[in-house]
Amino acid sequence: MAGIKRASRRELFGWAMFDFANSSYTTVIITVVFCIIFPRIIVGDGPEYRLGNFLWSTALSISYLVVLLTAPLFGAIMDYTGSKKKFLFGSYILTVIATAALYFVRPGDILLGIMLIVLSNVGFSLSEAFVSSFLPDLGPPEDLGKISGYAWGLGYFGGLLSTAAVIFGLNASVYTMDNFPNLRLVGPLTGLFFLIAAIPTFLWVKERTVPSSLPKNENYFTIGWKRLKKTFADIRDYRDLMILLAAFFFAYCGLSIVISFAFIYGDQVVRWSGTTQILMFVITQFTAAGGAFLFGIMQDKWKAKKTLMLTLVIWLVTVSLIYGVTEVTAFINSLVGASFKEEHIFLVIGSIAGLGLGSTQSACRAMVGLFSPDTKSGEFFGLWAFTGRFSSIFGLMSLGLLQIIFGLQEAILVCSVFFLISVVIIFFVNEERGKIAALKHSGE
Repeated sequence: MAGIKRASRRELFGWAMFDFANSSYTTVIITVVFCIIFPRIIVGDGPEYRLGNFLWSTALSISYLVVLLTAPLFGAIMDYTGSKKKFLFGSYILTVIATAALYFVRPGDILLGIMLIVLSNVGFSLSEAFVSSFLPDLGPPEDLGKISGYAWGLGYFGGLLSTAAVIFGLNASVYTMDNFPNLRLVGPLTGLFFLIAAIPTFLWVKERTVPSSLPKNENYFTIGWKRLKKTFADIRDYRDLMILLAAFFFAYCGLSIVISFAFIYGDQVVRWSGTTQILMFVITQFTAAGGAFLFGIMQDKWKAKKTLMLTLVIWLVTVSLIYGVTEVTAFINSLVGASFKEEHIFLVIGSIAGLGLGSTQSACRAMVGLFSPDTKSGEFFGLWAFTGRFSSIFGLMSLGLLQIIFGLQEAILVCSVFFLISVVIIFFVNEERGKIAALKHSGE
């Protein structure tokens, strides 16, 4: 990674536009709109929607299992063949088509809904890893935090714009059978947004990886496995990356729950109004974007490890406050003599949590970039995706089972446990040693 020059502004913008584009999927489908449509209307097992919530977490977990099994291998093949853009394009097209096909999911079509969520989320999750593998080539190590934060911050504006178009254009905050003709257009509109907004990425981002010729009696899958085996054989040299991935595992267990269930929690536990839901979405997009930009700058000046730990502490505090929102609301009302509702305090807490939403993921991505040899970025970001998706399975299934037994409010406390474990593990990462290991294995 030594001697890498910062890419042109146009290329950086093109790369960041993929975060802008793919945020439409994760925001509209996974976090804000379709995640409520699925348990409420497609499954429809009210009033607590425990089966719908469990099936939703199961669908996401299946998709993450597919990514877990394929991402590291695909990453190794990308590095060897110099075909990052081809793999990125394939995952992008899969996401767009499967998301648009959600139009065909009607109330009661549970199996079709699960299948399309699995396919679309596999495409999205792989594309997230594939586009991230370009990061180490876009600038010197001291700039990667800013570059990653810039893209992640821009992504939240993409999420804001796409979700605003869906909610206001389709009246998609009204989850009733009468409004289903509008709600079924959520998938096609989201797919179209992703399709168009990602075009600059494929026009302006350069493929810098030099392809290697295929040896006799070999194929790309056997080459990919051999590269992975060599990486694991050298695992001691990459110990800081492994410690980071262990910390990321537990952090993302918590984050995957927040991303997939925050708006479900607001709907089912807090019982917020449609207006508060929209306000929460808009405010958190701005605070998340601001957090990604701010912490990205801090990361390059203040070290990535410290920045990541700070974002995890923010999560610890906010999840605890979310669980006790009833008591927090009563305390504030008695303190100031006001009559705030729980949804108002939940809105404030959620806005603070937004600061850690993009910054935690952006900081992890930048640290993986710092610890990646220049010829193994696809492979290492494949391992990053592997870890993230394995943790998503573990986190979502944990919540899915716990909320069946205890209810959603009590189950959300498991996030605090995950974030606390992550904070403890990150203490053991040596940032400088990780960078030295990346330089040692560059060119292999």
